[in-house]
Amino acid sequence: MNKIDRRSALGIGLAAASAAFVKPAAAQTTGYKDETPWPGVVVRAYDGETPSIIPGFKTVSMRDVIMQPGSKTMGPPMMNAMVCHIIEGEMRLDQDGKTFTAKKNFVWTCNKDTKEQAYNDGSVVAIMRITDLKA
Repeated sequence: MNKIDRRSALGIGLAAASAAFVKPAAAQTTGYKDETPWPGVVVRAYDGETPSIIPGFKTVSMRDVIMQPGSKTMGPPMMNAMVCHIIEGEMRLDQDGKTFTAKKNFVWTCNKDTKEQAYNDGSVVAIMRITDLKA
């Protein structure tokens, strides 16, 4: 067995002490906050709201609506203007009385106070990415 001299012992001791100050991965922040406003629907709001350079809008932020098969949202009026994009699956949408199907990579817009209800009639998870434009 090899001998450990003072210098090696000191190095091992410093390494052990510094490891105690490293935050474990499980305790690190995720960069988003999940809410479940309706059964089978998770709204994932990503951290960070940044200034917008689009005239009429002060900030921009992003969130995902993750819908399990068979789930639906209610039809609340939109709180601000937004750009919506289906990144997985597809959704049936009822926007102010007009019904359409949004398949993967479909993009559309909503204005403040637009009423929209989303349904996942499919057999796979559907994800709608929303870019919120706030005045």
